[in-house]
Amino acid sequence: MTERVTRPRRSSLSVPGSSPKMLSKAPGLPADEVFMDLEDSVAPGAKEEARGNIVQALKEGDWTGKTVVVRVNGVSTKWCYRDVIEVVENAWQFLDCLMIPKVEYASDVQFVSTLLDQIEETLGIDKRIGLEVQVETATGITNIDAIASASARTEDLIFGPADMSASLGLPSLTAGLPMPGYPGDHWHYILERILVAARNQGLQVIDGPFLVIKDLDTFREMAMRARALGYDGKWALHPGQIDVLNEVFTPTQEEFDKAEAILEAYAHASGVELTGALMFGAEMIDEASRKMAEQFAMRGRAAGLIRQKKLEDFTAPKTEGA
Repeated sequence: MTERVTRPRRSSLSVPGSSPKMLSKAPGLPADEVFMDLEDSVAPGAKEEARGNIVQALKEGDWTGKTVVVRVNGVSTKWCYRDVIEVVENAWQFLDCLMIPKVEYASDVQFVSTLLDQIEETLGIDKRIGLEVQVETATGITNIDAIASASARTEDLIFGPADMSASLGLPSLTAGLPMPGYPGDHWHYILERILVAARNQGLQVIDGPFLVIKDLDTFREMAMRARALGYDGKWALHPGQIDVLNEVFTPTQEEFDKAEAILEAYAHASGVELTGALMFGAEMIDEASRKMAEQFAMRGRAAGLIRQKKLEDFTAPKTEGA
């Protein structure tokens, strides 16, 4: 399996490319990722001007510490190829990824990937620009495994609930909310299907937006649902949602410390040629435990957590009354 790039994406803030004011504020916000949008949040007549706004924002903003992304228009539109060419040729130095919306076939991803190949070769660009792939239709879900494996540039899959609702004919006008009358989570299958396809290719997986931006309590519930399934982050449509996401998708200090301790214990065991299962305090751990711990540790490090507990804090025998 191809080694994939992993970047912080607990919170992925959407910023319309048609708003220079919002673009100028984005670098100072605490989102892990900012994606500047040329698609749904930009009117057809404003798309060409929005490209220029985004190029200017990329060049002038201080994007240190952020994953910086531009969402182009879908490959079936007349704007897509110009989006890619104009943004990448003029501001590739400041760009981490392009996001492709409404992906339905592997060829959609391959088209943008090949276009990037040509631009990078022509300009002598010495870094590889990644791809974020948004799945938003029944056709996309049907072809999800081929989509996930379509390009080595792909870094994550993203669930798009609004267009998916329309594609599936759901009786809802507000994406991201629980479905009244349904005994459970009506998105569970879709979320899990995207998750499995992503993890099979070593990709991150991101939940889509929640449109009722002032209802932070329900937003937190939806974010916790995604985290419980194993998602790496979720979109923010408003700066007020960012702190919730950074909290929800960051391991607790106790989880982080325990994960680092498990990794230390396992590395020590491997170093003295012990293999298989070993005791970690009262727990039996093995290679599967190590893999689980690596996920928590990676997310904690990306969030800037610093280990506070030693290995002995988890493995030393407990005294009576402790």
